[in-house]
Amino acid sequence: MIERYSRQEMSKIWGEEHRAQVWLKVEMFALEAWVKLGLLSQDEYKKITNQVTLSLDRMKAIENITRHDVIAFLTSLTEQCGLESRFIHFGMTSSDMLDTAQAFLMKEAADLLLEDCRKALSSIKQKAIKYRNTLMVGRTHGIHAEPTTFGLKMAMWYTEMQRNYHRLIEARENIRVGKISGAVGNYANIPPFVEQYVCEKLGLKPAEVSTQIIQRDRYAELVWAMAMIGTSLEKFALELRSLQRTEIREVEEGFSSGQKGSSAMPHKKNPITGEQICGLSRVLRGNLIVAMENIPLWHERDISHSSAERIIIPDCCILCDYLLITFCRLLDNLRIFPENMKKNLESNRGLVFSERILLELIKKGLNRADAYKIVQRSALTTWEDPQTSFQDILLQDDELKKYLSKEEIKKLFDYQHFLHSVDYIFKNAGLNEEDQE
Repeated sequence: MIERYSRQEMSKIWGEEHRAQVWLKVEMFALEAWVKLGLLSQDEYKKITNQVTLSLDRMKAIENITRHDVIAFLTSLTEQCGLESRFIHFGMTSSDMLDTAQAFLMKEAADLLLEDCRKALSSIKQKAIKYRNTLMVGRTHGIHAEPTTFGLKMAMWYTEMQRNYHRLIEARENIRVGKISGAVGNYANIPPFVEQYVCEKLGLKPAEVSTQIIQRDRYAELVWAMAMIGTSLEKFALELRSLQRTEIREVEEGFSSGQKGSSAMPHKKNPITGEQICGLSRVLRGNLIVAMENIPLWHERDISHSSAERIIIPDCCILCDYLLITFCRLLDNLRIFPENMKKNLESNRGLVFSERILLELIKKGLNRADAYKIVQRSALTTWEDPQTSFQDILLQDDELKKYLSKEEIKKLFDYQHFLHSVDYIFKNAGLNEEDQE
C-alpha cells in the first residue's frame, strides 16, 4: 500500500525486516523442537543461534541468483554457520515456514485491527449517547419519512460495528493456524511434535489437516472481514456526506485552520474524508475477489495464489487500519447542527405525522383503505401548497371531522411521540449512559 494510506503501526508488521524476523523465529523454534527430539545437541543449537544474524541485503543478493526468496533466506543463514547449519529447515518445505510465519503476521495485524475497531466503537458510542434524543427527519428513498434521532442513527452504526468486530475475532481465530507437516502435509519427514512446538511458541494452533499449504479459505475469511468493515465505514461515510450537502447541512466534517476546499472556489468545505473512505473501501472489496479466487488450487498446491497474496494481504490490513482510524478522526471532529436538523424536520410542515393520523382513524373504526385515502388527500394538498401546513389542511377536511376533533388532531402533532422507545432501543444496543467511556 502506498505511504499516503499507511500507518506506521500496521506497515511495520508487513515490512521486510519484521517479516524476516518472523521467518527466523519459525526456523529457530523448529530447531528447539529438534533439540528436544535429540536430532541435534544443545551445543549445536547454541552455535547456530550465536552465529546467525539477519541481513536483508545479503538475502536480496542471493535471491537475484536463486530467484527463490526462502532459499535466499536459508542460504544467508547457513553460510554463517558450520556443519551444524545442516539442521536448519530440516524436514521442512518452504510453505511450512512461510505459512506459519504468515499466520503469525496476520494474527498481529488482526490484533491491531481489533484495537482500531474498539476505538471506532467508542467514538460511535459517545455520539450516540450525546445525541440520543436529538430529533431529525428520517429519510427513506431520500424523501422525508418520520422523525428519528441522530443518536438512533449512531446506535445502528454501533451495533453494525459490533458485528464487524465479532467477524474479525472469528476470522482471527481461523487464520491463527500454522503447519509444519512437510511437502504434502503427511508428516512423512517431520514429526507432528515439531509443528506443535513451533505453533505453541508463536501463539498459533496446528492445522487439523493441511497439504503443502494452509488452506486459503482461512485467508479469504480475514479479507472478507476487512472488506465488511470497509463497506460499513463506506455506508457511514456516505450518510455523513449526504447530510453535509449545502441544502441539508445537518453535519459537517471538521475543517482545520489553513485547510483548502477547492482550488477554484474559496468558499468550499468538501467532505473529502468521507469521500476518501468511500473510495478506498472499494479496494478492499476488489481484493476480496482475489482472495476468493486463491482458494481453489491444483492438487496439494500450486503458486498461482502466492504473488497475489504478497499484495492483497498486507494491503488489505494496512488499508483497513487506515480506514478505521480515519473514520474515528472524522467522527470525533464532526460538527453537528441540531438547529438545522430541527429546521429540516419542520420544513415538511407536519407531513411526518401522516401515519399517526392514519392509525388514529383506524382506531376510530375506519378500514385502512378509507383512512389512507383521507390522509393522503390532505397530504398531497400540503405538498402542492407551500403556504399551508398538513395540520391546517386536516382541520379543514369535513370528512375527517366526523372521526377526529380539532383537539384530537392537534394532540397527534407531537414530536415527543417519536422518542418514547429510544431508551428501549439503546438498551437493546448495549448503549447505556452509565457505560460511556
